[in-house]
Amino acid sequence: MPMQSPSSTEHKPENEEALSRSVRLMKIAEAAARAVRDPLLAAFRSDMAVDYKVDLHDIVTIHDKRAEAAIRAVILEQEPNSAIMGEEGGQSGSGEVQWYVDPIDGTANFARGLAFWCVSIAAVIDGEAVAGVVYDPVADQMFSANLEASYLDGDKLRSRSVADETRATLITGYPVSRDFRLDGRDAALANFGALVETFSTLRRPGSAALSIAHVAAGWTDAATGFGVNAWDVAAAILILKNAGGTYEPLTLGKVAEGSADFLCPGYIATGEGANYPTLQRVARSISENRIAKAAIPPSQTAANA
Repeated sequence: MPMQSPSSTEHKPENEEALSRSVRLMKIAEAAARAVRDPLLAAFRSDMAVDYKVDLHDIVTIHDKRAEAAIRAVILEQEPNSAIMGEEGGQSGSGEVQWYVDPIDGTANFARGLAFWCVSIAAVIDGEAVAGVVYDPVADQMFSANLEASYLDGDKLRSRSVADETRATLITGYPVSRDFRLDGRDAALANFGALVETFSTLRRPGSAALSIAHVAAGWTDAATGFGVNAWDVAAAILILKNAGGTYEPLTLGKVAEGSADFLCPGYIATGEGANYPTLQRVARSISENRIAKAAIPPSQTAANA
């Protein structure tokens, strides 16, 4: 009697439909990202004007805004049933597919001529990321993911990390001036010092999306951050998870426990095989301390100041 195929390998029609849709949305995201490559490369390392949003550490250029507008146009043309949240243009539309778009993640690098910036686009349905791309225009490398797998330029992606943190490379932007204000300068520098002393190499390249994508590709071992938005990480999280990596979201007292991982402002991203207790201890303590501070009534905080 012939052996029956395991039920786990049988694709239900609804699963096939969901996968097909996620593949289509991934292709739309790829097309939208590639649509802005030429104008962004033409502007890169040119004499460009910069503006500032929240403070002098939060740079924006006209190229961010133009690229986001172009990405929106591609998405809406190919998937009209869309709502789009962009870093520059905010939320628009009310369609079933919620997109998160960062036209240039790493704008400070882009503006100064440092070649570590990317385009990040994710599609979310019913609160779940179903497709995403992180595109590096300078290297012309497309990291992408659907519900089934992650890819680098069409080839399946698999993460890998050094098991021992003392031999590993960590990417982090921590601390920045905002972290000094939130954690205290001495505490933030002590946290940073612990990571510097523990890891073989620590780098601060300046793009969360591209950093996490590099973890997914096995080009670095871990990344951590404490000030990201959904448009920074939604695509990269799916790429990392599908590549076998691990993503631990941290609420930092900014969102409710149990929120979608891409809505959490902090994270620990590691490749397959990583065991980094110091990174976990430091990152989790930062989150726990901020959660504790967020729970203190503002009037009490002022009284203790």
